[in-house]
Amino acid sequence: MGVLFQNFGFRALWTPELLIPLVFLGLIYFWLIKKWSRFKDGAPVPFKQRFYFILALVALYVGWGSPFYLAGHIMISFHMIQMVFAYFIAAPLLLLGIPSWMFQALIDRFRTPLTVKIFRVIWSPIFALFFFNGLFSFYHVPFMFDTLMQSVILHSLYQYLLFIAAVLMWWHMIAPVPSTSRLSDLRRIGYIFANGILITPACALIIFAPEPLYQTYTDPTIWSSVMAYCLPAGAEVPMSLFAGPNSFAFLETRMDQQLAGALMKIMQEIAYGITIGYVFKQWLLKEKLQDGELTISDIPTAKS
Repeated sequence: MGVLFQNFGFRALWTPELLIPLVFLGLIYFWLIKKWSRFKDGAPVPFKQRFYFILALVALYVGWGSPFYLAGHIMISFHMIQMVFAYFIAAPLLLLGIPSWMFQALIDRFRTPLTVKIFRVIWSPIFALFFFNGLFSFYHVPFMFDTLMQSVILHSLYQYLLFIAAVLMWWHMIAPVPSTSRLSDLRRIGYIFANGILITPACALIIFAPEPLYQTYTDPTIWSSVMAYCLPAGAEVPMSLFAGPNSFAFLETRMDQQLAGALMKIMQEIAYGITIGYVFKQWLLKEKLQDGELTISDIPTAKS
């Protein structure tokens, strides 16, 4: 990372245009949870849940900003780490960090006959399953990847859409509002396995490709145009970072690509494995509740 700090300034490294909105979002969150008594079924938000929300904002910042943003334009392995933070860490933590009564207030606020029909489709587990994994796989098609990386507007819009899809997918895994969950605990576990299977082809494409797939990391002309979007207007792109003794890329391009695919698959499996444990624990505690061994307050939910 030292090479990046030597060649880039504060704005390029720390992405303040992302940091400021995230801080503002955090302030709104803490203001709202202090008003919990004004919400139907509102309750004080425990420290653990507040901590989850802060971690979600930090993970989103790491995924979409911070020095990782620059590094991800030079090595695809760093780009994959960005995606892990945004879609497999920030998204579930965001759902765990927002209390269920806040979600319920939003649902009630926007409930109309039209929105009910729309969300009946959008909030379907099957739709979310294929929506996220389809967008994720399509993103890693070489032509699509290189095209998006060369357009800051298209790339940003695609990132936002992919994040929305990730939140929809994680909603059915975590079930932050139990009354809206369409899956039993057993089906939630099967749903997690299905997501792990569907993301595998994209990872396999990247790992087992016989040659580098993306011109963003192999063509100096395309790379320089992509890097230009990370810099203030008029700033010179340091071409020495692309190749040569001062290059930031410390791995051969194909090896970097293989590492990227392996990182994504491993980190995704870890995230899904933790989630299976979370769901299984809830399931066991519900069984004990039915047997009279526990009270309802002993069951951990997304709001505790």
